Amino acid sequence: MHRAGLTLAHYDARAHLVVARRVFDSLIPGWQQVGAVWLPLPHLLDMLPVQIDWLYRTGYSGVAISIGSMALAAWAITTLVQRATGDWIGGVVAAALMMLNPDILYLQSTPMSEPLLFATTFLAIALVSRWAMDVAPRTTAGPVSPSQRPTTMAAGWALVAACLTRYEAWPIVALTIALAAAILLRRGWSIDETWRAVRGLALWPLWAVAAFLVNSKVTVGSWFISSGFFVAENAAQGHPWTAWLQVWDGLLQLAGTALPWLACVAAAGIVWTFGRSRERAGLIVVLALAGAAALPWYAYFKGHPLRVRYDVPLIAAAAAVAGVGVGLLPRRARAAAGIAIVAIAAWQAPPFDLSAGVVKESQRDTRNAIGRRAVTAYLLSHWDRQPIMMSMGSLAHYMHDLSAYGFNVADFVHEGNGEIWKYALRHPSPFVDWIAVEEHAEGGDEIYHQGRLDPRFFVGYERVAEGGGVALYRRAPHPRAGSDLTDVRNGSRR
Repeated sequence: MHRAGLTLAHYDARAHLVVARRVFDSLIPGWQQVGAVWLPLPHLLDMLPVQIDWLYRTGYSGVAISIGSMALAAWAITTLVQRATGDWIGGVVAAALMMLNPDILYLQSTPMSEPLLFATTFLAIALVSRWAMDVAPRTTAGPVSPSQRPTTMAAGWALVAACLTRYEAWPIVALTIALAAAILLRRGWSIDETWRAVRGLALWPLWAVAAFLVNSKVTVGSWFISSGFFVAENAAQGHPWTAWLQVWDGLLQLAGTALPWLACVAAAGIVWTFGRSRERAGLIVVLALAGAAALPWYAYFKGHPLRVRYDVPLIAAAAAVAGVGVGLLPRRARAAAGIAIVAIAAWQAPPFDLSAGVVKESQRDTRNAIGRRAVTAYLLSHWDRQPIMMSMGSLAHYMHDLSAYGFNVADFVHEGNGEIWKYALRHPSPFVDWIAVEEHAEGGDEIYHQGRLDPRFFVGYERVAEGGGVALYRRAPHPRAGSDLTDVRNGSRR
């Protein structure tokens, strides 16, 4: 993917780098720059490396995190299967099915956050399974002694990490805890004892989600941002079954037909094994990965445009479930079945296919990037070092593109600048001499819509360049040397 020049092709790949960079490189640096739209863990891990210009511009630190995450995910699922079945073949099959998929291979070579999602959720599931299985089956009546209650620390921290990585993890974590309760009940615990044990486990992700919601309220004034990201144009809007069919069709498109259906068969086998064997009951937790379907289903139900990338976590889920299914086969059949399944999956979704769904989707912005060269050229010729108002929610990827020409995140007024952004969005003239507006993608950005609502918004500015859906405005004529933000920005660089 690097040789094909696709490492930073996806606009979200560049946007993740910008969010991590702005924690220190900003008009108002600080913890509030972690943001309230994307979950913070990927950016916290990368916030120090991306302060190095070379790593920021290439994205290599984010790629390193993605590669390490995939290695951790492969280890976690192999460990889970080996612990429950006494054999490593099913785990290796799960890891191979995941690592050979072209869309997952692509994402693990980018600074995207899906690989970290796989690492944290797979690790959480493996540790929760171990946590639930560390208690011997009940053989006597009476309450569970404190010594029989396993510690939740390792599993709890893994659940916290998952909940702070991507929103797909929230339903996965909820299902993981519910299935952990099912394991304890299956192993002889009473409902009351199970509730007490699982309650302690559930507090870990609950505190993590609560902390994120409080941070959102403090930084942007809203407990949770759930709108404003897209124009509702999906035929599945308001139709739950249609939305589900879109999710399923996306999975078939990315993984081929064999893996998803084999995962369904394996899921039935896991449930059957759960009912027959207390010793293997811990395998049921892997089915929690199916919770990743909740987010794309809900998005499509609300009218979000189709995005095949939203199905990628389901590829990893199907790979894990299918691998566990192989681990449940008779020992002599595991190797042959595993080889056959991996071969069929790789045939239907060739590992290095540059026409794979997510690889193609990542290049949606290519034509716009070419068009924006006209805007970049004007800035390089005329920019006077004054702050540029630009929506990070819509144009963070363009901010990253401009870093190749010496622009820093602190050169922009964006949503992370709090009150400055809010006031500039009402009356920009006291704050900025330059305004860049996304006019097309997702129906236009906040600045575009404010300009349509308020005819006076662009009074005093002239449109000086446009291209790739972006329009550039400059104050005209210049009544003074600079905006009121000049001293703020200069002070942040001293």
